[in-house]
Amino acid sequence: QVQLVESGGGLVQPGGSLRLSCTASESIFSFTSIGWYRQAPGKQREMVATTSTSGNTNYADSVKGRFTIARDHAENTVYLQMNSLQPEDAAVYHCNAYRKTWRGERDYWGQGTQVTVSS
Repeated sequence: QVQLVESGGGLVQPGGSLRLSCTASESIFSFTSIGWYRQAPGKQREMVATTSTSGNTNYADSVKGRFTIARDHAENTVYLQMNSLQPEDAAVYHCNAYRKTWRGERDYWGQGTQVTVSS
């Protein structure tokens, strides 16, 4: 069973920065893509940033230019560097790993880490 363990959330003032980490229990090369989603209270879960094994990255329009996703294959970890945080970025951030093989597709999720942006 794949495990994704997130860390790095917390309380930050508007304009501040945080770096989230997601460490997988197996090589991140084994996933078609890996990335971050977030869910704020009363809202649907939304994609924040993803990166694929082919090197493609995708960002939500709302975070482009502020957030950066990066992979560390040696550590089986994907990072989300979040700069210029705003109150609307507050949410529970979940790591997602997506795998597509001849057997089918599967999503794996971490337990989530809380990001609070407040003065």
